[in-house]
Amino acid sequence: MTQSANERLGLAPTDPRPPAETQPVEDGRRTNPIFNDQKMKLGLFGQNCSYGLIMSHAESSFEISWEHNLSIARQADELGFEALVPVARWKGFGGSTNFNGNCFETYTWAAATAQATENIGIFATSHLPTVHPIVAAKQAVTIDRISHGRFGVNLVMGWVPPEMEMFGGEQREHDQRYEFGQAWIDLATQLWTETGSFDVDNEFFSGRDLEAYPKPWQAPRPALLNAGNSPRGVEFSARNVDVNFASLDTLENIDAYTKKVRGLAKDKYHREIDVMTYGLVVCRPTEAEAKRDFQNVVDKGDWGAAGNVINIALSGASQSFDHAREMSERFIAGWGGYPLVGTPEQVVQGLKELSDAGMGGMIMGMIDFNEEMKFFGDEVMPLMIEAGLRHA
Repeated sequence: MTQSANERLGLAPTDPRPPAETQPVEDGRRTNPIFNDQKMKLGLFGQNCSYGLIMSHAESSFEISWEHNLSIARQADELGFEALVPVARWKGFGGSTNFNGNCFETYTWAAATAQATENIGIFATSHLPTVHPIVAAKQAVTIDRISHGRFGVNLVMGWVPPEMEMFGGEQREHDQRYEFGQAWIDLATQLWTETGSFDVDNEFFSGRDLEAYPKPWQAPRPALLNAGNSPRGVEFSARNVDVNFASLDTLENIDAYTKKVRGLAKDKYHREIDVMTYGLVVCRPTEAEAKRDFQNVVDKGDWGAAGNVINIALSGASQSFDHAREMSERFIAGWGGYPLVGTPEQVVQGLKELSDAGMGGMIMGMIDFNEEMKFFGDEVMPLMIEAGLRHA
């Protein structure tokens, strides 16, 4: 019979009944705002990376400093937004901007942001091949405890080959990345939920006498997001996560997609999942001003960086961006997301159309997050309440 590590060292066995203070405190659906009852949830996307969601030299005061990030986060918190979702980036995309190349690491960013906010959900975007699930699970619990149950992890399989090569390995084939991801989240979940110690031995991970305390503040685990839109990605989301993020081109495709994801989760895995989208929001007092500023982003776009992103996507690295070539302007102005451009009334109408097509929320970029948040709060959010998309 194999001895445990404690037995080999002559130590007493671990008590399988850990003290109460190491256990979860509350159901995550009560503590994490990503689960609240707002019809159209709101969040910010990419504020931790240079240029945010725009691959452009368009004029903006946006900068990657902690002070600037903190100001943006606190504004979103005060407005009642549900989520801050950072972009995990290890290497920029070149071009004249080296798009997203100057960025904050997302777990440490999330810990600091959680301490500095009160109500908003804070997420870390995690490239699963770059961090062992034992380490990630412990980091997640630490941030979840700091935030009193407002934390979540955005699970990314690692789709940019130059980044994966920085870690000394080759990019796995697309579906195998999801096989690795399943093993990763299975182990992390076991660490978050299982008392006592256990062994793991599979194709991707092996270890003896694994244990992790404390458990997350949220029971049974932190909230989980995933943006896989390929057939394999949708399957992974339906099986594992709470929210799937989608980049889609038309309202008709959005409607079909949201029905497919929710139906698969319910019929095959007997669970519920929400579906949200992302994109650039350019909201101005007049339609002409909004269109002018959106076009300025495109006109001053970094087509070199956009071309690099599109070429990586079309190489098979990511099946989530099969529409990349046809939507190159959307990559310049919004990282391939769904743009909302216009007056407050037009932006709210766009959000209503997304809601009617099945989307439960939108995480957005702005040309200048810090300078545009107040206008959005003053002009857009009251109209969202009038439209029945949110309540006070």
